[in-house]
Amino acid sequence: SKSAKMKFRFCGERDCPDWLLAEIVLLTKMSSVKMKLMVGLVIKDILGTPLDYTKAGKHTADAKIEPSDIKIVIAIIAFIITNAAKNGVEADTLSEELQQLGLPKEHAVGACKSYGKEVEAIQGVLRTRSLRLASLQELEWRVDYTLGSSAVESVHEPSVQLKMRVSAPGGTGEKVTRAAMPASKFQLLLHELKQASAIMAEHEP
Repeated sequence: SKSAKMKFRFCGERDCPDWLLAEIVLLTKMSSVKMKLMVGLVIKDILGTPLDYTKAGKHTADAKIEPSDIKIVIAIIAFIITNAAKNGVEADTLSEELQQLGLPKEHAVGACKSYGKEVEAIQGVLRTRSLRLASLQELEWRVDYTLGSSAVESVHEPSVQLKMRVSAPGGTGEKVTRAAMPASKFQLLLHELKQASAIMAEHEP
């Protein structure tokens, strides 16, 4: 199709994903008013208010959208809104691009009015998320003297065994990482970490 070959600003000047091209027809099943309400729910979710699936079900009931497709509708809207905000797309431009993808004008205009009112707040949330770093919860280490391995250069060179427990950004879980390196590489790593720490300390408010 024509839209499949076009580049879209809300996609970062890239092709629109195939899954979105295939499923965007679901949005046309809703009235423009109900779609605008759905966009409002998704925007609230992006800004921190958990999405109300009961309301989402009511907004899509008239359109006879299957319960399993409601999550697809939400995913489509969330993808469009977050990527448009991330790429700094203005509401009028987004409306035009959505119409190029097959959305009726009244659907696109209504949805983009809601987007336009909240785009700066959405960008603020996205910036905050992108700046969140994983945090180190626990670090264990020990020095081993090995008789020889692929990780150490000489038979009696000590190696440092590290075990790190790191929490994911936003408290979404933990990951344990283990690593082994020669003492010489560990000294280099330690030196670079101290340099990074000093630079970060200089920029602290």
